[in-house]
Amino acid sequence: MKKNWPILVVDDEDVMCESMAAWLREDGYRVDTAPDGQKAVELAKASDYAVCFVDLKMPAGMDGIETMMEIRRIRPDASVIIITAYATVDTAIQAMKEGAQEYIVKPCNPQEISMLVSRILKLKKLQNENAILRKKLTRQYRQHDIITKNPRMQEILALTQEISSLRSTVLIHGESGTGKELVARAVHFSGNRAEKPFIAVSCAALTETLLESELFGYEKGAFTGAVAQARGKFEIAHGGTIFLDEIGDISPKLQADLLRVLQERRFYRVGGNREIEVDVRVIAATNKNLAEAVQQGQFREDLYYRLNVIEINLPPLRERREDIPLLAEHFAQRISSELNRDIAGISAGALKLLIAYDWPGNVRELENVIERAIVTCRNGMLEEQDFSWLQHRGMPAQDWEVPDVPLGELERRAIVAALERKHGNVKEASAALGIDRSTLYDKLKRYEISH
Repeated sequence: MKKNWPILVVDDEDVMCESMAAWLREDGYRVDTAPDGQKAVELAKASDYAVCFVDLKMPAGMDGIETMMEIRRIRPDASVIIITAYATVDTAIQAMKEGAQEYIVKPCNPQEISMLVSRILKLKKLQNENAILRKKLTRQYRQHDIITKNPRMQEILALTQEISSLRSTVLIHGESGTGKELVARAVHFSGNRAEKPFIAVSCAALTETLLESELFGYEKGAFTGAVAQARGKFEIAHGGTIFLDEIGDISPKLQADLLRVLQERRFYRVGGNREIEVDVRVIAATNKNLAEAVQQGQFREDLYYRLNVIEINLPPLRERREDIPLLAEHFAQRISSELNRDIAGISAGALKLLIAYDWPGNVRELENVIERAIVTCRNGMLEEQDFSWLQHRGMPAQDWEVPDVPLGELERRAIVAALERKHGNVKEASAALGIDRSTLYDKLKRYEISH
């Protein structure tokens, strides 16, 4: 326990103030006292208090709620505990609503105070340790908002650097939620177009008519409601990159229009008769198999080859399970901060449960699951019970116990066990592990596993 974290006690009753300070000093903490809100605010400006005990009712000037709000404005990380002799439901609700971490009633029990401070500071210690670890992991495994230690993903990130300054079109394949737009942004912001616009368009979200107007713009009077000329996304992206998400959903007419833009770098606004010339790099993405769509006559073959100059295939999250702890911790840190919730981290048991789940919704689903857990969490640490409802989404039951070893060693043991069960058959072992054969061969080489 970090005993040198300072504590502030604010109470207009001298006996109460000094008694509480004495109890805390006996526990080894450095304690300052203040007789009123004004003095407390002055002290808070000078010292970064970890915990502040603030009396709710104080004479003339600032009351406890006002004092707490001012302290939290100066020291957002301070944990404020409201103390009062007049406990009511309304005052408790108001105190918690304004940011109090706890609410205790006079006369205060010294043992209760000691346990409360110990629990709060243990949580702060965990948060600090996790913050340091997250910073290290972020520096090591994060590029352009993509967090990964997976070999295939790192190869993809290396490819984004290599192709970043080319004008060639890129086609990104991947299941929904795998991060196709993040990869597109990594390509754009790594190259010589980084200072120019990056414009993203969801082709599945609009009807054919609306998407045509969205992409190419329109002239005044082109249709009912076109009261003024409007530039399209291709014009707005001039000099930069346009990202066409779910490209497999566009209509045959728009496929023809897009093919012309890719071939000639020119187009007409809807209702217009003047050609617009643009310099735009096109990055498209889809969760469909466009090669099959071509064979079935649902997608133009010439457009497919125009788009598929550089191909990137994103692995689903179940094939990059080593990234789940990194991503989960990242989402927990960001979302808890956005929701103003004190979450120290994710327990080993909870991480084991998350790693075992198959994630049909991929990284996007993981983010949503972490947010739900944070909203319902009650003890400051995300535990197994905060994710128990995942069982109802089809998570396979686990009848094995995970030993206290590094994640890499767990992965190595899982691979060895799968190979033994499948008598050395790499194809069957990769299917059992939920990864493709090339990924399994990479891991066999990394862990020096013979088969």
